Amino acid sequence: MPRPTAAQFAYGSATVVATTLALLLLFRTESGVGVAAIGTAALALGLLVAVRLAHPGHRTAQGAGQTAADRASAAARTHHALEGIGAGERIPAPRSSARADEHSLRR
Repeated sequence: MPRPTAAQFAYGSATVVATTLALLLLFRTESGVGVAAIGTAALALGLLVAVRLAHPGHRTAQGAGQTAADRASAAARTHHALEGIGAGERIPAPRSSARADEHSLRR
């Protein structure tokens, strides 16, 4: 089993603390059972966030309907389209009328 990263610890811990505070303020519980239930729920949510962070390839709204083959094909098309950039003639930068030793901010 791989070790958790620093980001997983940070996001998981922040989730536990924020969730615990929010639920305690929301439900205003004073009983030990209520506090234990809120703490357990916050720990479960923090664990879920930390584990979910380990899988960066989760689906987004843009790629939700695409298959792996579609994404690979789109990446290949983008790569081939970008191969021609920079292969042509170099375009010289426009020359200013200022002297070479004069800084552009002093005009």
